[in-house]
Amino acid sequence: MARRMLAPMKTARTLACSIVVLSSLFGAASADELADARATDPIALQWMVGSPPPADKIIRYEDSSFYQFPQRRWSFSHWREFVPTIAVPRGSGSTSPLPRAEREDLDAVTFMPIGGSAPMTWARIRRWDYTDGIVILHKGNIVYERYFGALTAERPHIAFSVTKSFFGTLAAMLIAEGKIDAKAPVTRYVPELAGSGFGDATVQQVLDMTTAIDFTESYAGTSPTMAAYRQATGLLGRKPGTPGPKSLYTHLPTIPKSGAHGEAFRYRTPNVDVMAWIIARVTGKNAAEVLQERIWSRIGAEDDAFIQVDDTGVPLAGSALNARLRDMARFGELMRLNGRFNGQQIIPAAVVESIRGGASHEAFAKAGYATLPGWTYHDFWWVSHNDHGVFSARGIHGQAIYVDPKAEMVIARFASHPIAGNTGIDPNSLPAYRAIAEKLMEKARP
Repeated sequence: MARRMLAPMKTARTLACSIVVLSSLFGAASADELADARATDPIALQWMVGSPPPADKIIRYEDSSFYQFPQRRWSFSHWREFVPTIAVPRGSGSTSPLPRAEREDLDAVTFMPIGGSAPMTWARIRRWDYTDGIVILHKGNIVYERYFGALTAERPHIAFSVTKSFFGTLAAMLIAEGKIDAKAPVTRYVPELAGSGFGDATVQQVLDMTTAIDFTESYAGTSPTMAAYRQATGLLGRKPGTPGPKSLYTHLPTIPKSGAHGEAFRYRTPNVDVMAWIIARVTGKNAAEVLQERIWSRIGAEDDAFIQVDDTGVPLAGSALNARLRDMARFGELMRLNGRFNGQQIIPAAVVESIRGGASHEAFAKAGYATLPGWTYHDFWWVSHNDHGVFSARGIHGQAIYVDPKAEMVIARFASHPIAGNTGIDPNSLPAYRAIAEKLMEKARP
């Protein structure tokens, strides 16, 4: 059984100061919102404890307190208690084994943060970065597993944009089968988008997020287009009386065009919802059902996954899968093994190879990701093109499936970091993941 372990002690004052520096650098949260991870432990703060809980310990959807910090440190592990979801059933097969070969030497691994002046240890960063749970696989074995705060091994956690990579993989599979033409215009499959910014975009431009749509992805509440999207999906609560569409299929056709398709990568979640609409059209099934049939029921998952839906039952394919952490690691291992897992070739090897090949460096560079030099984005996966061939599914607040083929390593992580964007998290997480990979690659000493 995985053990809960505390990082080496550090004063709350020093930690808070460090986070304030990150906040000022990345503009993702105000200083008074941020605090030491230990000081915001959701179990210690006793959120939602009692029958009923005290008024100041109640977390609600209707006032969006379930997405406020520090309440989100509890709600990310209780997402289905606030929003409508549908099941992605695991099926009737047996659970695929993840043998244990636990390592006691990983907590002491050190690394230098990007832009840092002093090394940090893995034990310190996994707590300082508000980790809720982390699993490391090496050669298919669990070498490290820890849970913190409100998360346990048996509890699902919101994956946010890690969800995108599941549906990008499904789309790539359907393209390989000839059921979707990557070069075709979106309107071949969804004519309702003819008057929208997606109308003259190709399917592949949607998958690589090089569509030119008038949409600003913002997690700080400063984007009217993002506010309209959230209002339509109900993802993070709604303000009563706010006008506008209340479902994805009525909202997506209203997003206008701005610029020329194919020229630049711009991270925009509605692209995934368009792709999920296409998947539904060509299969005649709900996109979550396609996920269940083609992937989730075949990987030997421990439990059902769940995905949030809008008011009309449409899955939020860009942001709202909930699952157990070890099952997320199983998906990462499936990708590391070129689509073969649990005794089956679940994803064609050529599909995984194409994903790992990435997309346009020129288009990606225009987005200006300082922490991801040389990376690209393809089929809703982040591709490093580094010497380890790393590729990753990434979500806000620290969610990740990090696949390192050279090190034969997969890291699956859930978190509730007060900073949403990964640009505020990457300076620690990326070099930390690399350091763990290098440790696992060391030859055993005689």
